[in-house]
Amino acid sequence: MTRFWHPFADMGLVEERGELVLDRGEGAKLWDEQGRSYIDATAALWYCNVGYGREEIGEAAAVQIAKIPAYSAYADLATRPTVDLAERLAALSPLDEPRVFLTSGGAESIESASKLARRFFSLTGEPDRTVLISRQRAYHGVAGFGTSLAGADVFREGIEAPVPHVLHVPWDSADALRDAIDQAGAERVAAFFCEPVIGAGGVLAPPEGYLAEVRSICRDAGCLFVADEVITSFGRCGHWFASERFELDPDLIVFAKGSTSGYLPLGGVIASGRIAEPFWHPGGGVIFRHGYTYSGHAAVAAASHANLDILDRDGLIDRGQELEGELTEALEPLAEHSLVSEVRSGVGVMAAVQLADPTLADRASLLAREHGVITRVLLGGALQISPPLVITRDELDELSGGLAAALDACRAESPTPA
Repeated sequence: MTRFWHPFADMGLVEERGELVLDRGEGAKLWDEQGRSYIDATAALWYCNVGYGREEIGEAAAVQIAKIPAYSAYADLATRPTVDLAERLAALSPLDEPRVFLTSGGAESIESASKLARRFFSLTGEPDRTVLISRQRAYHGVAGFGTSLAGADVFREGIEAPVPHVLHVPWDSADALRDAIDQAGAERVAAFFCEPVIGAGGVLAPPEGYLAEVRSICRDAGCLFVADEVITSFGRCGHWFASERFELDPDLIVFAKGSTSGYLPLGGVIASGRIAEPFWHPGGGVIFRHGYTYSGHAAVAAASHANLDILDRDGLIDRGQELEGELTEALEPLAEHSLVSEVRSGVGVMAAVQLADPTLADRASLLAREHGVITRVLLGGALQISPPLVITRDELDELSGGLAAALDACRAESPTPA
């Protein structure tokens, strides 16, 4: 029996079959406590971009902990790694005159961006702009605003939406966004939340021209365009930020995961100068009454610097572009498997192996472990493929072969042929 209540888990099943306890990692590989090795097909939850075993990240955090591990960043207090990290992230971002608000992860960052969007308009004479819009199949974390913004009702089952004035539109239709804004009244819409590539919703790349069109619609309506880059930043799409790749010019960028490669929890919101101005105006007396105990945590900031150093030094941003093609090639044989309806890939180091029968996805995921691959099931019954950016071509082939073997085993168990 375990006392650990796992997130996103059927604890009855966990209790029945036990836990897979991981012991160590190196590069794109993991080992459990019994010494069995696995290819990490998911970089954990999309985040271990630099791979495992990067001792310099831990060393950077340890050095900072020995000096001062953390201190509240409320009011005018700061630590040097935090101030320098804000400068560094601002310089990497594609925004004009950016400011950086730090959090402990993606869900907190979505909360921050949501509040910031509404508060911005209350300060600029449009307090009726409270409506937030997101897309079906979208995932924006499961805190208060994120639970409401999520593009699937399963995240609100038995809970209901905790935040009012949230609308959802089809993930692939710019016309649907335009219609929703018209129906709500453009003067009431505060922001549109958009993942450049939908991740947990199934790895759905934007249709040709979609992102440019929805960005233009937001401009015309006067609402903010929020790029949710919790997954797609720090090399995952071959750029520091996917907003640069797609020329999005967002008002706010939400980030997390790859900013530390998961070695310590970090997230944040990068705001353009235009959005920051009402809050930063000298003599304005405006306080954004929002923040977290660990916003700007010094040791976490130090770890992030080390992670960014690795991404830069080892050429992993460019490697993300190279892997885009290599991943597609490695997964191509899986598209011919009788259990697979589609393999979605080709935009960044993100892919999904869609099963024709989604009810088989959980079993296929478990069988993959027996063949040396750790993956997970995405919304709609697809297997997630988003390995660390350090994965080699040979390891990609090993990953693909392990999944093929797992699918063969799943087919052999299936009572009816697919």
